[in-house]
Amino acid sequence: MSDTIDKSNTTEFQQAVTDLEAAVANVVVGQRGVVREVLICLLAGGHVLLEGAPGLGKTLLVRSLAEAMELRFSRIQFTPDLMPADIVGTNVVVEDERGRKKFELQKGPIFGQLVLADEINRATPKTQSALLEAMAERSVTISGQRHALEEPFFVLATENPIEMEGTYPLPEAQLDRFLFKVLVPQPDEDTLVRIFDRTTTNESNAVPKVIDGPKLLALRAMVRDVAIAEPLARWVARLMRASDPSSPSATASAKKLLRYGAGVRAGQSMVLAAKALALSSGRTHVTFADLKRVATPALRHRLIPSFEAEAEAVTTDDIVTRLLSEVPELPESVRRIDN
Repeated sequence: MSDTIDKSNTTEFQQAVTDLEAAVANVVVGQRGVVREVLICLLAGGHVLLEGAPGLGKTLLVRSLAEAMELRFSRIQFTPDLMPADIVGTNVVVEDERGRKKFELQKGPIFGQLVLADEINRATPKTQSALLEAMAERSVTISGQRHALEEPFFVLATENPIEMEGTYPLPEAQLDRFLFKVLVPQPDEDTLVRIFDRTTTNESNAVPKVIDGPKLLALRAMVRDVAIAEPLARWVARLMRASDPSSPSATASAKKLLRYGAGVRAGQSMVLAAKALALSSGRTHVTFADLKRVATPALRHRLIPSFEAEAEAVTTDDIVTRLLSEVPELPESVRRIDN
């Protein structure tokens, strides 16, 4: 157990997750699994990519989280004609009270704390890449000058399925900056009825304030104090190497179904997300089950299928499942400690 985490810390963390889920549920009907995955990602300090068809409440979810966490919300609507300066901002010429001209920074929407990149794959790769520095370094460079972004800072991007008309594939370097890719499923019949009832009446539910920015940063710091046993970290490393078709450790599925496997950020994402999941479950150490639970959302956007996989309609989720079954699990002695 970490020296800095005790029972009161885990209870506090669990309560924050429960309160945030309840706050979002005030306005977002269903999608409990999606909400939990997004929260785990945010509490781990990572960005989220949400994929789903239009009209499934992705934008509403992001706005509700911003209100519940009292973060400054900013929205960027991605379109084919959007330019990088429309995201980060630019220096403009202004006059002071004496009529003297000077340059002044006109900040773009990236200077929010929780930034919604709506329909991110409708913009060109050049414009999408304007987010790279902000997502990786929490800063932007404008006219050669670096500007730090206020913490906490998160990007929650939404995208439509890539086969839909008018979309562009996201660059691999940008995809790698997202800790999770979360799939938003179509609602079932009962959920649809509840959505109709809530959205076609005068009922209006507010999102309660649950935590603020400093509190969120404190919770994020707790996550990094969660312990992970060395054999578990080694298993993550073996999984990463097993996914690389050029590696001697590659599994049969990786050699056949992948062009490129997961890299260092993928392993880091798995470990951080597993720590957040463990803490939200009241534990101060990561288990093997935690790592397996976060593997798919952490890896699905980082694996590049081979032409053979695409021809056979094998999804990256399918490939992750195969990799998990092919990479040897922990020895029984370690599994007893793990549990």
